[in-house]
Amino acid sequence: MLDIRFSRALQVMLFLAVAAENGHGPLSSAELAHKLNANPSLVRKLLVPLTDEGLVVCVKGRTGGARLGRPSDRITLAEIYRCAVGDKPLFAPSPGVEPVCPVTAHAGEYFATLTAEAEEAVLESLGDRTLADSVGELRRLCTGHVRQG
Repeated sequence: MLDIRFSRALQVMLFLAVAAENGHGPLSSAELAHKLNANPSLVRKLLVPLTDEGLVVCVKGRTGGARLGRPSDRITLAEIYRCAVGDKPLFAPSPGVEPVCPVTAHAGEYFATLTAEAEEAVLESLGDRTLADSVGELRRLCTGHVRQG
């Protein structure tokens, strides 16, 4: 099953970045959920690791909500990815397979190496992009100017 935690967390962060740029105050989990077409409890779950890492600040109460914890040009997509995905591996072997041949005997070790290499490439790619860069890319897409490269 495809994991959508990163894409959802990134969308939340993009909503918060645009709100900050437009001078809006914090966005409630209900507002964010409406934008994501999701449940507010899902949004609150997504916000926990982002808040723990200081990427988001949440204020409780009727006028509270979530806002960026620092400027969008100082938040990388790699940080958002790490918060959203945590320690869940990108790839994993099937659990409980008896080691009856070279494939089943070494699949765990192989997948661990493959996962480490893929994660490194993903984090390197995402580490070069900030949340502000992403907002800019989305704005260019709105005007028909797609990023080259």
